Amino acid sequence: MKKILLSVITVFLMTSCVTVAKFPVSDVAPAANIVAKIKKDKQNNFEIAIITNYLSSAERLSPPKKIYVIWIKTKENGLSNAGQLKIENGKKNTLKTLTSFEPLEILITAENEGNVTFPSGIEISRVVLERH
Repeated sequence: MKKILLSVITVFLMTSCVTVAKFPVSDVAPAANIVAKIKKDKQNNFEIAIITNYLSSAERLSPPKKIYVIWIKTKENGLSNAGQLKIENGKKNTLKTLTSFEPLEILITAENEGNVTFPSGIEISRVVLERH
């Protein structure tokens, strides 16, 4: 019984440190199911995983684009390009990134180039994160 209780407590503590934010349904890609998982690590960095399910390739949008870009807004750093989400298959894709600043908002845009410094393409979806 003690082993089971200890296991349950361990799982609870491990999962309680992760913030999960579900993106709203996109008008541009309504079949897409997008979630952000944010976890603060031992060095006070924020590990961010963006998981997409059923997000089609950016080339299938109208107008077609080349790539999806993940943007993270922080108080200290403003809005910055966090990386490119490569769609290998439409079923499930993940982008993992790390930032030393607490994320306030995450958005996804479809762009013609991945190295852009400001979003100018089609906004797919955005989520505002609760502060803890």
